[in-house]
Amino acid sequence: MSKNPLPSLFGKSGRAAERRDEVPIREELYSVERMEQYAGTLAAEHQVFDAPRRGRSLLPRLEENGRQLVAAYQALAGAIREELSISPAAEWLVDNFHIVEEQLREVREDLPAGFYRELPKLTNTEMAGYPRIYALSIEFIAHTDSRLDTETLTRFIRAYQRTAPLTIGELWAVAITLRLALVENLRRLASRIVAAREAREEADAVADQLLEIAERQPANLISLLAGRLGQREDLDRAFVVQLTQRLRDQDPSFVPVFDWLDRQLQRRGQSTEQIVHIEHQRQAAAQVTVGNVITSMRLLSTLDWHDFFESVSLLEPILGEDPAGVYLGMNFATRDRYRHVIERVSKRTRATELEVARESIRLAAASQGVNPADVARTHVGYYLIDDGASELERQFAYRPYLYERALCYVRAHPTLFYLGTLTLMTALVVALLVIAAYAMGAGWAVLVSFAILSLIPASDLAVSVLNWDVTHLIAPRLLPSMESEDGIPSAGLTMVVVPTLFTSEAGVRELLEKLEVQHLANRDENLYFALLGDFSDAAQEELDADATLLELAFSGIEELNARHSGGGSGGDGAKRFHLFMRRRL
Repeated sequence: MSKNPLPSLFGKSGRAAERRDEVPIREELYSVERMEQYAGTLAAEHQVFDAPRRGRSLLPRLEENGRQLVAAYQALAGAIREELSISPAAEWLVDNFHIVEEQLREVREDLPAGFYRELPKLTNTEMAGYPRIYALSIEFIAHTDSRLDTETLTRFIRAYQRTAPLTIGELWAVAITLRLALVENLRRLASRIVAAREAREEADAVADQLLEIAERQPANLISLLAGRLGQREDLDRAFVVQLTQRLRDQDPSFVPVFDWLDRQLQRRGQSTEQIVHIEHQRQAAAQVTVGNVITSMRLLSTLDWHDFFESVSLLEPILGEDPAGVYLGMNFATRDRYRHVIERVSKRTRATELEVARESIRLAAASQGVNPADVARTHVGYYLIDDGASELERQFAYRPYLYERALCYVRAHPTLFYLGTLTLMTALVVALLVIAAYAMGAGWAVLVSFAILSLIPASDLAVSVLNWDVTHLIAPRLLPSMESEDGIPSAGLTMVVVPTLFTSEAGVRELLEKLEVQHLANRDENLYFALLGDFSDAAQEELDADATLLELAFSGIEELNARHSGGGSGGDGAKRFHLFMRRRL
């Protein structure tokens, strides 16, 4: 196993720790197979706290990284404006800094404090107190040189979960923590890039001084160089390389300078040739890694994280065993709603998400054995978002919050809640107005009249306030839906029926036109359209105008079928448009 990259992440305060902190997150490159093995090793090693806790926040680190990246960009952009040369890695950073800013913005928006608190935190390793999924992201970019590949990431996460399943929240946090890790690595690289540029500028200044006095006082070259370098413990590689390049092929009087520089390096166990070789390797590695970081950031913004989540989620194979065979055919929003219920029950009980999912499937399968004709109860969704949810919650001794109890009551009695609250609020407003009038000395006759007259404005105010409260305090519930992205399947033939009144010939023509527009906007071969017509009320069952309207509607439907012939799953030439009429009773 390679050296763990995590110890250098957040060292203790001090200058040595600050130097370690600048080391890029880059370790031995692993193949996909080796990454899978390493994921299993990490899963066996990692331990997390039993309950959610605040842990050590990453947001201050993100803000500091953002400030340093902006400072690095400004320094490098300033060098370009002054027509100074910069390294290829610096060019990558400057040319693509808008991508970096976008990543910083997305992390700030997508990592609220409440969500961060719910992420399981490590109790051991050098990353203790930080989210487990963040440690995984650091390990991933360390052993891929920050090069994100969807297949490698998917196999890495799956391999980890063979030993230690990740929560729903952790899987959704993969994108965020990868962004955090990439920003962290880019900041380290940017700091080194800026430091190297400053060292080269210093070397240029020293070289200019040496060249200036070489003609007049060649004997003072070494003393000048020694004075500029002082008692430094380390000679910056970028400084040495730049100085060597500037003075190479100059006057022979610089030979003693090179000899002195070689002696200084030899005392540190180095040589000029080694320094030049290492610096060139460092610049090449920095260019590759910065390029990988930027490319990975682009990929993070284009990946379909819905597909990624479901490809690595351990809940999907379990819920896919839905006895009704419906779950896998539902759209993503519906499946996600089901998973959120599992997540909520798991967080409030000692059960894992996998246990909750398996229990919901068990309940659905049990219902199928008892009463297979009741199809609704054989669907896993019945025990997650329908009347069977209470039965699932009882299996895990789930105790809902008071707010959840109140919300359930409101949804079970919506009319009573709305009208009762409206009446109470209206009465309260009227009472306040009457009390105010009474305090101003109004008599009983005036008070009664005032109360009656204030009912309408008071009710208007109550309706406005109540509607605002309902829309902001009670989240809308998503209706379960089937997936139709690839069109309506043959087994799900659908007819759109428009109920309407036939009152005039112009009205019938308008209805036919709208029906055609609906078809043109939804050209699915398994989608059909119909008018469900009623005649206007009359004293007798039939009127003379009825036959005219009916004939107009019938001929219009025939014309639509002639223009838009069938071909759907209903059979060759199946009529796309239909007319249903109800007799006047």
